[in-house]
Amino acid sequence: MNGGDILSLITVFVLAAFVGFEVIAKVPSTLHTPLMSGTNAIHGVVLVGAMLVLGTASGTGQTVLGFVAVILATLNVVGGFVVTDRMLEMFKVRKPAKEPAELAATPTSGAAASGAAASGAAAPGPEGGVK
Repeated sequence: MNGGDILSLITVFVLAAFVGFEVIAKVPSTLHTPLMSGTNAIHGVVLVGAMLVLGTASGTGQTVLGFVAVILATLNVVGGFVVTDRMLEMFKVRKPAKEPAELAATPTSGAAASGAAASGAAAPGPEGGVK
């Protein structure tokens, strides 16, 4: 590779980084989750590419770089799905918790509790003893 090739590759890298930053900075937060799903698909392609490169590695340096690329791509995919899942959890409707008055009004053992109350006998407590 000569100096002109390296300079053009560095130029493309710097321009891609600048354009990528500008595009991501302009995204509103409401579009974050759908974009993360699309990004996860892209990173899946990156992971497959890293595995293909690792499979064709011929030296120790290439093998190490390919392995690091597979690890980083895997972390990126998994991290993206974790973030997406956590964001979607925020939008789920939660059922309201029962109030203490509702809990006290519900019978605990059905017929046994009502039979004991009707006969005047003491009902067993939670520890098994008679109250």
